[in-house]
Amino acid sequence: MVRRPEVIVFDVNETLSDMSPMGSRFTDVGAPSELAKLWFATLLRDGFALAAAGDNGDFAEIGAEVLRGILRGHELDRSLEDAVRHVMSGMLRLGVHPDVADGIRALAEGGFRLVTLTNGGTLVAEQLLEGAGLRDAFEALLSVADAPLWKPAGASYAYAAASCGVSVEDMMLVAVHPWDVHGAAKAGLQSAWVNRSDAAYPSYFVDPDLVAAGIDGVAEALRAMSESEGSHRNDLDGDNR
Repeated sequence: MVRRPEVIVFDVNETLSDMSPMGSRFTDVGAPSELAKLWFATLLRDGFALAAAGDNGDFAEIGAEVLRGILRGHELDRSLEDAVRHVMSGMLRLGVHPDVADGIRALAEGGFRLVTLTNGGTLVAEQLLEGAGLRDAFEALLSVADAPLWKPAGASYAYAAASCGVSVEDMMLVAVHPWDVHGAAKAGLQSAWVNRSDAAYPSYFVDPDLVAAGIDGVAEALRAMSESEGSHRNDLDGDNR
């Protein structure tokens, strides 16, 4: 049963940020736009592999090295290192998805504590939220750079809970990635899966507690749940009079 969390933890890359413009960063340097998805998936794969081996890799360093390998063999319009810098800098210029702003504001107005927890750097989250006018809604921008391991390792979610001074049971992770939802659930958090593409959720992962088509949908579900809990408490208080 879903219960009202004290702290809502947001994944950043793809959950809050719209990464579709990254394709144009590749075409800018003379490479195919579809390499953007391959690059990001390979970056995550190698970061996960390091975490599985007990190492905590640096997102930007892994991303740049993966990018060098992917861009080699393509006829670029600039040097390889200049191309890498151009593509990587695109991460600092992304915007949020259309559903994010209203959803974040509704959650903040609803009294939830909001933080981010990213496998990337805090600068990306800072730039993203500042650009969207949402930075003030978040009490902390957390990164696994300061945790023992990347998400979805349990230690990353435990780090977030310790940083916020709450137990993992008092937190809810919001993410578009089923692997993140699974990791959070195994660590003891509640979870909300943002499914913008009407995708099927993998059966081998723990099911999310909430499913919504956007961050605004998560906010609406939690608002309705809070109102239901408040009504139930009032009913109990009336019965005890």
